Amino acid sequence: MKSIAAFLVLAAIWFSGLLAFAERVQDQTPARAPKPAEGIVALTGAGSNQRLSAAVGLLEDGYGRRVLVSGVNRMASREDIRHVSRAVRRLYDCCVDLGFTAADTVGNARETADWARAMRYRGLIVVTSDYHMPRAMLELNAVLRDTGIVAQTYAVATPSLKSRTWWRNPRAARLMVVEYCKYLAILGREGVLGLGPREAPAAQQKALPK
Repeated sequence: MKSIAAFLVLAAIWFSGLLAFAERVQDQTPARAPKPAEGIVALTGAGSNQRLSAAVGLLEDGYGRRVLVSGVNRMASREDIRHVSRAVRRLYDCCVDLGFTAADTVGNARETADWARAMRYRGLIVVTSDYHMPRAMLELNAVLRDTGIVAQTYAVATPSLKSRTWWRNPRAARLMVVEYCKYLAILGREGVLGLGPREAPAAQQKALPK
């Protein structure tokens, strides 16, 4: 009986956390206008077209100096990315950088940090989907720790998750639950790492370019 009771308690905690996570995701959009920053970063993934359009829109409106598109498929060309982002060619050619090294959210964070340090930026606007933002910021803040670089969020709405009855939509429910579990895994990892000394990522140990 005790084991069943413990399981029910853990299940209730997990479910309560899921509801809180879902509310957090929904509350991120529509995104408020960010404070102007030096760099804008778009993280590729599901819904990349909307993320790229939002990032380029911020650039066109003067919220940043340059855009990094992180995690670009190696088969994609600069023209492919310009087309889906709907960027004005003049602005795109001068002020959009493509990152091809990231294959996941951890890679996005490292690629973003490397780019910000290389550009000597101290302020970033991070653009990604609403459901992806909490995990993306956990990963990014982990690599930006002690760098002096500050990142703010600009979330892109996922229509199927905006409904208060998202759980009735199988695809939306699966997306929310899977992302919540990934978020918990990163929280757990950071909690364990926080118990001991951290080693700075190798990229942080390199001297800044002159």
